[in-house]
Amino acid sequence: MVVLGLVLPVMAAGIVLVQGPAHALPNQSASQTTGQSAKQSSEGSDFRVNASPRRVCASALAGHAQCNAQIWAPVNPLATTTTVKSTATTKAPTTTKAPTTTTTKAPTTTTTKAVTTTTIPDPCTTPNSALGPCDLQAAYALPSATAGVGQTIAIVDAYDNPSAEADLAVYRTRLGLPPCTTANGCFRKISQTGTTTYPTGNVSWAQETSLDLDMVSAICPNCHILLVEANSSAFTDLGVAVDQAATFSWSVGTSTFKANAISNSYGALEFSSEATYELHYNHPGIAITASSGDSGYGPQYPAASQYVTAVGGTKLVKNATTTRGWTESIWAGAGSGCSAYITKPTWQKDTTGCSKRTISDVSAVADPASAVAVYDTYGSAGWLAFGGTSVSAPIIAAIYGLAGNAASLTYGSAPYVSNPNQGVNLDAYLTAPSSLLNDVTTGSNGTCATYICDGKVGFDGPSGTGTPKGIGAF
Repeated sequence: MVVLGLVLPVMAAGIVLVQGPAHALPNQSASQTTGQSAKQSSEGSDFRVNASPRRVCASALAGHAQCNAQIWAPVNPLATTTTVKSTATTKAPTTTKAPTTTTTKAPTTTTTKAVTTTTIPDPCTTPNSALGPCDLQAAYALPSATAGVGQTIAIVDAYDNPSAEADLAVYRTRLGLPPCTTANGCFRKISQTGTTTYPTGNVSWAQETSLDLDMVSAICPNCHILLVEANSSAFTDLGVAVDQAATFSWSVGTSTFKANAISNSYGALEFSSEATYELHYNHPGIAITASSGDSGYGPQYPAASQYVTAVGGTKLVKNATTTRGWTESIWAGAGSGCSAYITKPTWQKDTTGCSKRTISDVSAVADPASAVAVYDTYGSAGWLAFGGTSVSAPIIAAIYGLAGNAASLTYGSAPYVSNPNQGVNLDAYLTAPSSLLNDVTTGSNGTCATYICDGKVGFDGPSGTGTPKGIGAF
């Protein structure tokens, strides 16, 4: 996409829906809604049957967001089945003596009782065959059951999702995760001003929000969650929301919770004034992630920020023939590139291939073919299957929560400097992949014919230093 001038749309990285005609919710313009209704299928069927991934959002108004989202068809929520059991009751015969000695037997009465039973599926068997918490935790060897206690992951998205907390409860209950609610102190939802006066609702961004909440839950079920809703998808509002996420706190009993990591699943093709927004992403002691985009090769902001961990995307496939049990390759839609405007961080040493900031730093699953299960009902039918780097960015933010040491990190340097192979010049990661990460060596997202586009041994643009192998790199 060629962009002229300084006013650019922002793209929420990661979402695709099998959908139909447009519809807007109250107070919603056509540019704010996906306006699409999705075909449903029953739980247990494959999300790819009679479906294909499609972008959610129509073109946005100038200066506003265009979500770069990819969704498959939704599935029905858990159904309640009714089993009818028949109970026969036979009354003993009644004998009546009459002058004619006539015996009369009372009729037999059959009583039928309706018994309602609810089938509770295995939480590791997700709706529509999409990936769930069990899959993601296994693929990335994560200590999700025990780690993350006391940590808080903040999520920044545009517009309001009125069903966010209720939908999150369905996702966590269905997939065997502990409750995270306002009532138990685990969940908080605020506006960019820190209040509960929320912005206008938006179907597209509500799906983005549900995706982010569910991925944080899948990876770090013990983490607290802070959702900050920006007034709009303009960088001015999103930047204010990031600042609010970095400073807001709340107390539960004697404990106070404040963001240890902040996930940002949006971006725009680079623009000449992007450096003016850098102050919003500069929060030392907080790990900030940004999705690299879903349009393949081409740098986006804020993934290009020197203060964030830029998160690329992979295709994740179960493979029982490997020791890991999974294989990964570059997702063709994952964003990457060499920034035209942002200075290269000191921990990036690929100066011969890119003199400024290289995108990405790390990666995780993002290919819609490896879709994750998400639950959303605000203008949607319930269970959905999502792809995009909107999946990978909150995954990495939640892994920072599992690691629990964001306060000691220098921005996005951890995956680089944690490499056991690092030499004096901190450049070993370029060719010697870290044992703390899964090196992604195959696949491509473009035609630049360099490591900026192509998977290789060691560092490359689409997958960065690799995907998580436990929490040691974070």
